[in-house]
Amino acid sequence: MTSEATPQPTLEVTCANCQACCCRLKVMLITETGVPEQFIERDKMGVESMAQLADGWCAALDRKTMKCTIYEVRPWVCREYEVGDYECLDDRAAYL
Repeated sequence: MTSEATPQPTLEVTCANCQACCCRLKVMLITETGVPEQFIERDKMGVESMAQLADGWCAALDRKTMKCTIYEVRPWVCREYEVGDYECLDDRAAYL
């Protein structure tokens, strides 16, 4: 008698269930998109990145809706990050 593992259903990641895991990643600002100054941090070398709160979440994230408050001017890195792709799934695995 052979025993086969029952495949587990994979939950598709969508905007409705993503939980904004990517909003805990360090986001370097490499192009000008119009990110408001209050959301920009500069290190001692002058490298700009998105500000993160003490708990590690992006300062531009609305914690009630888990949506970006500067979506229209979000950094290039955020624009290129694809919900549900392999990077997203790897990053989610680290936080969930």
